[in-house]
This record gives sequence, C-alpha cells and structure tokens, in this order.
Amino acid sequence: MAEITHPPMDQLQDLEYCIDSNPSWAETILLAFQNYILMLGTSVMIPSLLVPAMGGSDRDKALVIQTLLFVAAINTLLQALFGTRLPAIVGGSYAYVIPIAYIINDPSLHRISNPHERFIQTMRATQGALIVASSIQIILGYSQVWGLFSRFFSPLGMAPVVALVGLGLFQRGFPLLGNCVEIGLPMLLLVIGVSQYLKHVRPLRDIPIFERFPVLICVAIVWIYSLILTASGAYRDKPIATQLSCRTDRANLISTAPWFKFPYPLQWGPPTFSAGHSFAMMSAVLVSMVESTGAYKAASRLAIATPPPAYVLSRGIGWQGIGIMLDGLFGTVTGSTVSVENVGLLGLSRVGSRRVVQISAAFMLFFSILGKFGAVFASIPFPIFAALYCVLFGLVGSVGLSFLQFTNMNCMRNLIITGLSLFLGISIPQFFNEYWNPSHRGLVHTNAGWFNAFMNTVFSSPATVGLMVAVFLDNTIEVEKSKKDRGMPWWVKFRTFRGDNRNEEFYTLPFNLNRKENVIAENGSVDHKSSDPQAFEENPHVYSRPMIENLRTRIRGLTSADGKTEIFHSLLPLLIKVSYGTSYLWDVFLTGISLHKTNTIA
Repeated sequence: MAEITHPPMDQLQDLEYCIDSNPSWAETILLAFQNYILMLGTSVMIPSLLVPAMGGSDRDKALVIQTLLFVAAINTLLQALFGTRLPAIVGGSYAYVIPIAYIINDPSLHRISNPHERFIQTMRATQGALIVASSIQIILGYSQVWGLFSRFFSPLGMAPVVALVGLGLFQRGFPLLGNCVEIGLPMLLLVIGVSQYLKHVRPLRDIPIFERFPVLICVAIVWIYSLILTASGAYRDKPIATQLSCRTDRANLISTAPWFKFPYPLQWGPPTFSAGHSFAMMSAVLVSMVESTGAYKAASRLAIATPPPAYVLSRGIGWQGIGIMLDGLFGTVTGSTVSVENVGLLGLSRVGSRRVVQISAAFMLFFSILGKFGAVFASIPFPIFAALYCVLFGLVGSVGLSFLQFTNMNCMRNLIITGLSLFLGISIPQFFNEYWNPSHRGLVHTNAGWFNAFMNTVFSSPATVGLMVAVFLDNTIEVEKSKKDRGMPWWVKFRTFRGDNRNEEFYTLPFNLNRKENVIAENGSVDHKSSDPQAFEENPHVYSRPMIENLRTRIRGLTSADGKTEIFHSLLPLLIKVSYGTSYLWDVFLTGISLHKTNTIA
C-alpha cells in the first residue's frame, strides 16, 4: 500500500499570518481597507433592495447604508474583542429579507399613501421586530444552550454545514455577474489570474502584492474600466436593468449622501412592536445563528486556529445577539451575521490576523460618518462583487469539505450522510426560492403571514437545512460504533476550553477578563485544584456545570442532619453573587437543582 503523503492536519499550514500574528503596519492598513471594500457589496445591495420597497428615497437609502456600516463596525469590534475573537467581519445578512418583506407587505403599513411616512413606519416596525427577535441569540448564547447543542456536532456533521455556508450562496455569484457580463467576467478572470498565477511575482521584494491584495488590485482596474464605459455612453440606450447593474452613477449615492452624518439610536423614531413581526423575524435570527456558526468554523481554520470550543461559540452567538439588538436600535433595515465573503478573503490573501479585522472596523466607522467619501466606494457596480463572490464563496465551501479529512470516507454511512446533506441543503432551498418573491407568501401559504415567513425563511437557508439533515442523521444512525468514523476522537478535544492548550492562545479575552475563567471547563474538563467546596461558595460564578459532579461528594460531607439549613446557607451567597455575571445564570440555576437533589439523596 502506498504511503499516505497528506495526513490530516489540525491547522492549515499554507498561510502567512495566523490569528495572533500581524503583518507590518503598512500591510495591515491596506489589508483592512481591502476587507472594507469587500463588505461594501452586501452593505449596499441589501438597502438597495429593501429601502425602495419600503417607500424610501435615494437619500433614505444612503442614510441606511451609512447606518448599516456604522453598526457593522461596532459589531465587528465587539466580536473581535469579546466574542469568538476570530478575524470575522459582522455585517448585514440576506437571511432577513423574507421576514422584512412580510413586514413591508403588512396591510396596515402598505395602505399608507405618503412614501416617506410609509418608509418611516415600516422602518420602526422592522426595528421593533429585530429588538425582540435578538433575544433568541442572546438567551441561547449566554445561557450556553447553543454550546450544549454543539455537543451533537462532529466533523462529519459540520462538513456539509460549513460547505453550504459558502456553496449555498451560489445565487449571489454568477447569476448576478451575468447581469453585466462585460464587467463581471473580466473581473472573475482577473482575480483568478492575479491571486493564483501571479502570486509568486514580487515587484516589491518584501511584499507579495498580487497574493496579498488581489481584491484591491482587481477592483481598482475593473472599476476604472466600468467608469470609462459609463462615461463613453456605452449604456445610454440599454434597458434600465442593465444600466442599474453596469453604470457607476445609477445608485445616486454620491449626490444624495450627506457630507457628515453620525448615526444614533432611534434616529428613525421609537420602534413599534408586533407579535407577528417579531415571530417572523425570529426565523431569520435562528438562520443567521446557524450560518454564523458555520462561518466561525471556517474562519478558525483559515486563521490557523483550533475550532472554537462550545463555550467560545456560545459567547460569540451571545454577542451577535447584542449586535442584532443594536441593528434594531439604530435602524439598519436588516440583522447581522458573519460576512462569508470576508471569511473567504482570509484564505485568498493568506492572512488570518485579528488586527486586520479590527482596523477594518475603523474604516467602516470613518466612511459611515463621512458619507460622501463612503458613497464614492459604494458606487462600485455589483457585478464586480459578484465575480469576487464566485471565488470567495467557493473557497469557504471547500474549507467545509476539508473537515472530511478527519472522518472515514470509505464508510458507506458517512458517504450517505454527506451526500444527502449537501444535496438536500441545496435542493430544498432552491425549491422554496422558486416559489417566493417579495409580493407573494412563498411555498408555505397559510392565513398566518408570520408563519409563512418563518417557514419560508428557515427552509430557504442551505446551511440551516444542511444542519438539520446532517446532525439528525449523524446522531441517529449507528452512533456508538461509528465514533471513529465520524471523526469524534479528533473533535472531542476541541469541545472544551481546556481540551487543547492552544485554545487559550486563540480565544482568551483581552484585559485579563479570562482570569476567573481559567478554572472553567465548559463541557467536561475540570481544574481539580480548584474543586474545593469552600472556593465554590466564595466564587460560584467562575464554576461551570461539570464542576457539580466533582463537588457532589464533598457537598454530602458538608450536609449534617439538619441538611436543609446548611444547604440554604451555602446557597444564599451563591444567589447573591449570581447578579454579577449574567452569562452564568444557567449554570447557577442548574447548580441549585443539583444541590437540592444532593440534599434529598442525603
């Protein structure tokens, strides 16, 4: 048998900078600006799609784009500092389009005759729905429920999910590129040529500019080319749809954007709340949580980091929920999720540095406040971004498939689960999307509009459908005797913060905030030096649920004949100190239950 020359590897090796290493400051600033340019595509496209349907003007659209960029900067910084700490841009999400379209078509809003008033009222309704729905991610994140659910994940189950996070966005690729082939196709060929065939060419001795900055180089060239076509009148007699896709002056962003505008909470007025709107929006929040989970897994691999432990993943989801609440407070017209294209850029540029993403957030803040300058870059035709998506979404999809290296793909069980998850993850959303458009309810068509929006949103997401199929099959078919085939021996050490000594290097919080978390082992590993009952009473908020099992025996010893009294006195300081850490409420609740059971047994 031939020797295996490509053994499975925990971390990618074909990258220049990992999450904690940084390029020179000049490179870092250029890389950060490259990330900013890339995320403009989604940040401009979503408001351009939704604001006119809400009755907004071009000026309203420019203000919404500024607000979306401003909040995206805040959310990116929060995620990079206190969330997962991965180099991930957090921006607008297409997952919210169906619930927002349901709100737009609400009869009580649709009958408003004044377009601007209708825009304001629809925006307020959207804000209220986002604020209420954000509680889903906040609760699931900070209560560690999402981390507990991640126990059912395996390399086999996550491979199709991460793959579908990228491949499931195929409709944002060539179909939109084809709206202006004379711009999109040259862009696609150019970015492949520059990033792959010229990556070893170094005009500057120390910096591989073609490998490091392919997006900046290619966007600049094709953007100038599209400006020439627009100025020469090439699209003067073309259909309106072609002009909107190809021209650089059709968005009217530069002329309508203010020179200076500082977005602030409730700038559109007080939010309005509706149960139906909120329930519909919750579907998008769940979808964005699943898609972000897959994107975090891909980002960790492209940043040469270990997969985020369950505790870190929950922490990131909790902060993303806060980000969605900020979207509702500021009025961004959509919720937040991890930018998949920027995750792909980590691999294309071979730089996974966290500092690059943090400085990119500074660019977002700057250009969101100085509207005219930001509008110049926002006028880039969307087919240019669509060409980039063809490369970057495909790259993220391949990162997902790379998780299969830790599984046994000579096993028929694994082949069936992988193939069925990928196929249904693409086929079912495509079926739902064929029946949906902004003026109709979609495939699910009942008298309850919120239910229609909920179901159509969930089943229109490839990653969400893939997760449901893959995780269900992987945890119900021959589970016990397939642990090695599923890749669990490799995966299990990354479930907990202390499962691998590299986790502390990648995911420790800044400003010494992790000092009290050093004794935490979220899903099974415990620092036994700190498993003293007295220490547990003095510092309950730094103990996690698995500590309960190790403490039960010693707690029995503390319980005398008057066990109820002693248990009450031991619980009292615990309940008092609960108020100091909301992220541990769930653990403390379960701790109380366990102590009660212990007393009963004694």
